[in-house]
Amino acid sequence: MTQTINARAVLLDMDGTLVDSTAVVERLWLAWAEPHGIDPATVLSVVHGRQGHQSMAIMLPERDHAINLRENDVMLATEAGDVDGVVTIPGAAAVLDALRPHPHAIVTSANVALMTARMQAAGLTVPAITVTAESVSASKPDPEGFLLGAQLLGVDPADCIVFEDSGAGIQAGLAAGMRVIGVGPHAGAHEPTYLVDDLTQVAVTPTADGFALTVR
Repeated sequence: MTQTINARAVLLDMDGTLVDSTAVVERLWLAWAEPHGIDPATVLSVVHGRQGHQSMAIMLPERDHAINLRENDVMLATEAGDVDGVVTIPGAAAVLDALRPHPHAIVTSANVALMTARMQAAGLTVPAITVTAESVSASKPDPEGFLLGAQLLGVDPADCIVFEDSGAGIQAGLAAGMRVIGVGPHAGAHEPTYLVDDLTQVAVTPTADGFALTVR
């Protein structure tokens, strides 16, 4: 069923939404978890959508968080240097191109270096406005990143549409008072406002007071 969604701004997650980095994320995080004896299924259920230090805190709740912060810095650098298997989500380039005249931003748990490396690997242009790990004090599912994105764009949160794939990200978008388009096979389990398989199912059309997203 085709749905038309009026909006004034779009906030896009990166991993799993614009770029498919699943292969490298899971490879590196499973390698990190192995010495700690953490079950792989637990790792894969936790790491997507969150900043790394928060994922570590969830999986190793008794550990000094200062260690998590140090290891997260190492993980981010490792991830930025390993883009083997990073590819674009179908339709991402077309959606970013269509959004160019309209307010939009990336809101990602990656830092600037990792965001840049993965977007370049996927052949995608980074929007002028981004909210990265350096920009916030709290990781998704906290809504801080999306609220900051709306503020930077000068748009009321209720007029923003979020594109997200992970449970943490969808929760963050909804908590920010925004409508969320879930992207990909796992998004539906987290009750986004709308759902698409990938971004080929999204079209952007200018309107008198903003633009509309057509989702099919």
